[in-house]
Amino acid sequence: MKNTLLILMFLMALAIPALAQSSPVADLSLTDMSGKTVSLNDIKGPNGAVLIFFSAQCPVVRGYNERMNEIAAAYKTKGINVVGVNSNITESAEQIKAHADATYKFPVFIDKGAGVADKFGASVTPEAYFLDAKNTLIYHGAIDNDRSGANVTEHFLTAAFDASLTGRKITRSSANAFGCTIKRSVE
Repeated sequence: MKNTLLILMFLMALAIPALAQSSPVADLSLTDMSGKTVSLNDIKGPNGAVLIFFSAQCPVVRGYNERMNEIAAAYKTKGINVVGVNSNITESAEQIKAHADATYKFPVFIDKGAGVADKFGASVTPEAYFLDAKNTLIYHGAIDNDRSGANVTEHFLTAAFDASLTGRKITRSSANAFGCTIKRSVE
């Protein structure tokens, strides 16, 4: 039964059309930790926003927590806001809030029902989606190439930020994300 459910969830994720690269994103709504609904336009910086799908329980995400905080701090001053999005049905709002309060230095939102994750085609945590100032998807995927952080040789996300900020072409607009699967509702 459990295997059948996992296979069904995987097939449903494949059937969801992912947002195409270089596609403008219509404004969307997220719920903050106090239960208030905010829009993408409310949370993005003057040079864009990156939504990083995360999990409070995923060991791969835990390996990225410090790096995500460093990226958020470094690029907030450059007009790019980092926001965390939790779409896991298996994590309560209380768990998410406790984890976010203890861990992150950037805003965290709850994607109840995984509608935002579905819109973007997000499937794992951590997985990043960088939208420019016009809400156009210009990068998605892995933050870098090493889950442990000990052997990072490619900084995919920050390379996309730097290219965008200087008006250069983003040479790598996607990289396969790796991590824990987003747990979705099957209703």
